Amino acid sequence: MIVIEYKIKAKQYQLTAIDEAIRTGQFVRNKALRYWMDNKGVNKYDLNKYCRILAKEFVFANQLNSTARQSSAERAWSSIARFFDNCKKKIPGKKGFPKFKKYSRSVEYKQSGWKLDQTTKKHITFTDKNNIGKVKLVGSRDIYFYQPEQIKRVRLVRRADGYYCQFCISIEIKEDMQPTGRAVGLDMGLKYFYADSFGHTEENPRFYRKSEQKLNRLGRKLSRKYQNPNKGKSGQQMVKTKQRQSNNYHKARIAKAKQHLRVSRQRKDHAVKLARCVCASNDCIAYEDLNVRNLVRNRRLSKSISDAGWTQFRSWIEYFGWKFDKITIAVPPHYTSQDCPVCGTRIHKSLSTRTHVCKCGYVEDRDIAASINILKKGLNTTGHVGIYAWGETPSWAIGATLSSNGDSMNQESPVKI
Repeated sequence: MIVIEYKIKAKQYQLTAIDEAIRTGQFVRNKALRYWMDNKGVNKYDLNKYCRILAKEFVFANQLNSTARQSSAERAWSSIARFFDNCKKKIPGKKGFPKFKKYSRSVEYKQSGWKLDQTTKKHITFTDKNNIGKVKLVGSRDIYFYQPEQIKRVRLVRRADGYYCQFCISIEIKEDMQPTGRAVGLDMGLKYFYADSFGHTEENPRFYRKSEQKLNRLGRKLSRKYQNPNKGKSGQQMVKTKQRQSNNYHKARIAKAKQHLRVSRQRKDHAVKLARCVCASNDCIAYEDLNVRNLVRNRRLSKSISDAGWTQFRSWIEYFGWKFDKITIAVPPHYTSQDCPVCGTRIHKSLSTRTHVCKCGYVEDRDIAASINILKKGLNTTGHVGIYAWGETPSWAIGATLSSNGDSMNQESPVKI
């Protein structure tokens, strides 16, 4: 499944209607979750039936398309199913009990409630009672390369820089790549983004660190717009004002949100291009099965680990492995930085020791030596071809204790128009 994304150009009353549809979808999702909590033995189909009851009880819920209400209920069931799956797998720590949504940013239609314009080919009309109407799609990709029955979902997304329309298309895109006869091991790190078994190191871009000064400045501007006007007077406490936020406050809030969005897009673009390059130039890719959730608990390194985006890079490695029919192997990271790749001697090193020096005479950068160990582990493991991209339980995970991402549908990230 691929996702084609367009930016929406519409009038203000239409954008307000989209916001109302998003809030209604959030309401249906939360009500479905409450219905599951209050009634034992409720399943997915009971939540879909409950959507009809909500439509009869609430007028604004009836204005939303019926398939959009069902999609919101399916989102609630997705969080419930994930919670049950984590309990069955007995994962350590919290199991992810479903929570109520507070700030939803999207609403999803199925194959009804919308209609593409056959004449201009750049407009879409939403036909439910929310009065969104006809909006313009801004982008260079042509949605009419695909048959209408291939469009399974239409999603309206609100971001800091505007509104977007996503088309989820049921199609598998494969690319024939010539075999390279190369196998590579990747060691993820903070000094370098990764070091491979050929001795190549990729610099860590540190997008958030480079934008941190600007984000802090925007945060201070935002804070000044939300201070008590009487805080400088004697006897007044420095508390947040209860008055309504001004237009300047919302302008400062949007400016900061846009900068955060820019950083996230930079990180994603870097991960996509780098993962495609790695998968195109190698037939077998071995990488660490890192549990990032536990790694970010380190108070000194949590910001740098989050800024690196290892999980996103791994997801794209697995996706392009499936797309190019390459072998992607996740191996346990235990002792890969301590063992000598030549003689196998275990040499305990602290994080500050960046060079591997062994009594056998082998001297190499710590990360490169670890990547060689990762490649050896991967070649000794039955790998999986990329059909298990984006978190499906692969064959190598059967009977192994690895932090897989959970079962999900194969998907391609939204195409930037």
